[in-house]
Amino acid sequence: MTPTTSAPVTELLARTSESAARALEQAQRITGVIQRAAPTFAPRLPTFPDLSPFQKSPFALAQDAMAYAIDATQRGILFWDTMRQAGNTFVSHEAAGCPPVLHFAYEMVVDGRSLPRPCNYALVSITPPEGWPAQNPALRPFVIIDPRAGHGAGIGGFKSDSQVGVALRRGHPVYFVIFFREPEPSQTILDITAAEEEFLRTIATRHPDAPKPVVIGNCQGGWAVMMLGATAPELTGPLVLNGAPLSYWAGETGKNPMRYAGGLAGGAWPAAMLSDLGNGRFDGANLVQNFENLSPGNAKFRKYANLFQNVDTESERFLEFERWWGGFFLMNADEINWIVENLFIGNRFSRGTLSAGPGAAFDMRAVRSPIIVFASAGDNITPPGQALRWIADVYDDEQQIKTLGQTIIYLMHADIGHLGIFVSGKVALKEHAEIATTLDTIEAVAPGLYEMRITGTEGTGLNTGFQVELVERSIADIRALSGEAENEAFPAVAKVSALNETLYDLTLRPIIRQFATEQTAELRRQLHPLRAKRSLMSDKINPFMAGFATMAEHVRAHRQQAAPDNAFIAAERAMADRIEASIDRYRDTRDARQEIAFHIVYGALAAIGITDDVPIEAPAQAALAQTPEVQVAMTRIATGGYAEAVVRMMILLARARGGVRRDRLARSNALLTTESPFAEMSADARQSMIREQTLIVAVDAEQALATLPQLLPGAPDRRRALQTVADVAGPETDQPEAVLAMLARLRETLKLARPVAA
Repeated sequence: MTPTTSAPVTELLARTSESAARALEQAQRITGVIQRAAPTFAPRLPTFPDLSPFQKSPFALAQDAMAYAIDATQRGILFWDTMRQAGNTFVSHEAAGCPPVLHFAYEMVVDGRSLPRPCNYALVSITPPEGWPAQNPALRPFVIIDPRAGHGAGIGGFKSDSQVGVALRRGHPVYFVIFFREPEPSQTILDITAAEEEFLRTIATRHPDAPKPVVIGNCQGGWAVMMLGATAPELTGPLVLNGAPLSYWAGETGKNPMRYAGGLAGGAWPAAMLSDLGNGRFDGANLVQNFENLSPGNAKFRKYANLFQNVDTESERFLEFERWWGGFFLMNADEINWIVENLFIGNRFSRGTLSAGPGAAFDMRAVRSPIIVFASAGDNITPPGQALRWIADVYDDEQQIKTLGQTIIYLMHADIGHLGIFVSGKVALKEHAEIATTLDTIEAVAPGLYEMRITGTEGTGLNTGFQVELVERSIADIRALSGEAENEAFPAVAKVSALNETLYDLTLRPIIRQFATEQTAELRRQLHPLRAKRSLMSDKINPFMAGFATMAEHVRAHRQQAAPDNAFIAAERAMADRIEASIDRYRDTRDARQEIAFHIVYGALAAIGITDDVPIEAPAQAALAQTPEVQVAMTRIATGGYAEAVVRMMILLARARGGVRRDRLARSNALLTTESPFAEMSADARQSMIREQTLIVAVDAEQALATLPQLLPGAPDRRRALQTVADVAGPETDQPEAVLAMLARLRETLKLARPVAA
């Protein structure tokens, strides 16, 4: 007889084997994390200061010392006067209710506080400054949604060279979604989404002849924009996501420490406790403090050292930025808990499990508008993984993107930091300007996944010397850019968070709510370190600061700057560099310890099977080929005429090239919008045709090529169509071999023996 194993024993063995495999995987991951972190803990040999600036005669050094003493004293007075002004600005800004820090004048269009589902959001219309181009109501409106992540609104229009400035200079109507410091009672994130849908309906009413608006989401405004695109695709035009975190678990080992914060805090319960201490409202200053803790060397020292060292030129910029950075806003407990549980902890948006209301979920695949994602390798708040990984989470491969008729374009900056994405004038004049220009022709782009590459040099005004090319990319490219995102340690955080929240609800929450009042909550807010340090700099609060105004005025009248080669100036800057490096070393050590602790704790929990629900998987590619859209498209492969043939040939050429330059996009867009028979079509009809032809080429390119003669039965139409396509492609001398080969195949298929003139 052959021995058999009972079903319970078989199941036990299978579970044991699975647990062992998980344990081994997590052990290997922890070992890798420790190995990567090891150099951080290694002792470093002391470096000796550069003494070359002091290689002067004693007399010269004495002169340097005297000049430095006067210069440093004067800079100190100017520094503290700048801090006094910043403190006064903070106190006045708080007293005024923290209005938006927009550089531009604006007028209220819709106040969300008056809607049936009231919230503290509002839609305003930006007024162009005097001398700027007048707004053309027939052009595509731009709508900018700023993040509500502790600060107030206005960063997208913070200065003249900004997202707002770029759109205004092109004559577009520009709208901005602002929000007020105090939330409406019981407002929710879904209420805000409903309000933003109403804002877009209002804009459509105000611009009936314009295309659907571009909707720009900055940082956390990005997931708000995607929620709009998923729930109201009929209202949105192209979506632009700037530094927007949509995949919170993604990142690189040894980098991106913020993604561990939720797990190390034990889940979402600290946010709930802070909301209870705030009498039902969460103080955004806590979020800002988290941002500052990411780079303490810069936030707590370098920015002040730069101000002291360059106070003659830095004061204005420092004061301008502090006006926004020092404005702290509030959220309802339900809002912050929703954000932390669903996004920071649960990562539910990119997993397709984010609730949109009873029985519904936000599905990014429901977005039908083109999407442009702007990320930066230098962004430590929203690293490239968090900005881009959602593409690989939502779609199996790039073929699926085409099958769903979606266009996704991403743009990577090499080194700009998170805030620079929004406030840098150079970024506004390059990346944001080129994105805006590309949006003019984006509807001529065939569905698919592309990388936007910007090359060339800066020009002047709108006539830049930059060249833009869209290069076809794959989901594998996204995975390579975004780092790990499938570590089971992260899903384990959600389970632990739910358990800790239950414990908090049963123990501490009733006690805290019993004693928390609005008076104690407001006192806590005023004593928050980020508020207190600014208030104490104001001469309206601290009378000891008042004297710096008079002293600074005297210093400016009698300013004596030390020479740039002053030995003590060099020593000061070297000392500042050493201090910052020491703080950064502390940060690196702290982050490495936290990363190791996170993986040890949650890796162990994942190894024993404590994980969150399994993510919803995208349909397999084999099944996609059987979807109704694809089946309908393939039944029409030999149906159509001149328009379908031209679009199909342009897609075949773009596929052969692997990308498309913007000049070709511009020619393609001109063809599709100004020449017959395309000009007689509606925008929706053109997009439907492009989407269908993209599906046909994506599913069976060879058959798509072979059936072209059936779309163009007559020789005159064949010659005209190929000539049109060749004109869009440009001179043959400018084409790569793959494109020339495809042109040759097109001529052969259409039986056009003689080459078409370029």
